[in-house]
Amino acid sequence: MPTSGLTIEPDGKPRCFWHGGKDDYRVYHDEEWGRPVSDDTRLFEKICLEGFQSGLSWLTILRKRESFRAAFAGFDIDAVAGFGDADVERLVNDAGIIRHRGKINSTINNARRAQEMRDEFGSLAAYFWAFEPGPDQRPATLDHDTLMALAKTETSTAISKDLKKRGWSFVGPTTVYAFMQAMGMVNDHIEGCFVREICERERRAFVRPARA
Repeated sequence: MPTSGLTIEPDGKPRCFWHGGKDDYRVYHDEEWGRPVSDDTRLFEKICLEGFQSGLSWLTILRKRESFRAAFAGFDIDAVAGFGDADVERLVNDAGIIRHRGKINSTINNARRAQEMRDEFGSLAAYFWAFEPGPDQRPATLDHDTLMALAKTETSTAISKDLKKRGWSFVGPTTVYAFMQAMGMVNDHIEGCFVREICERERRAFVRPARA
C-alpha cells in the first residue's frame, strides 16, 4: 500500500486503500461511504449495523447486509420496535446474520429509543445532524496517518454519551464515529481519492434537516 493511503485501480482512479481491491467493498467505497444521508430508515440501519460490526470486520457485515435487512424488516423503526420474544429467537437462529443475542436485543431496544427520539426531534436525522462538527473540529489534511488515528472524536464521544443517557446500547464512541463516517456527517475519504470531491459536492448541496 502506498504511504499516501491511496491505491490506483485498473480504471485509473485513485481510491482509499481500505477497500482492498474487493469488488463489493469498492462499490461501497465509491457509491455509499461518506455520502450524506437524511433518511431515518437508512440512518437506523447504519447505526445498528455498526453496532453489529463491533469486534468484527465491516466487510463481514457488508456481505450479510441483505440478510440483516430481511431479518430486521428492512430496519423499519416501528416494525423492529414491535419485535417480541419470538422474533428474538428467530433472529438468534438466523444463520444469515450475526447471531449475537445481546446485539439483537440491543437493536430492538434502540428502535424503541429511536421512536422516542423521533417524537422529540421530528426525525433521527434532525437529532444526528445537529452534532455535525464544524471545520475547526476537523483535520486540516486527511491523509492515511490521520485517518488511522480517527477511531473516535470529541463529537462521537458526545453523541455516544447522549445516546446512552437516552437508553441506547452498543453505541460506544468508536461505533458512533464509524457511523458518522458512513452517514456522511464527516468526509473521511483520503485527500486525492476521487470520491472525496464528490462527497464534498454532495455535502455542500445537502440540506441539513431541522428539528421539528
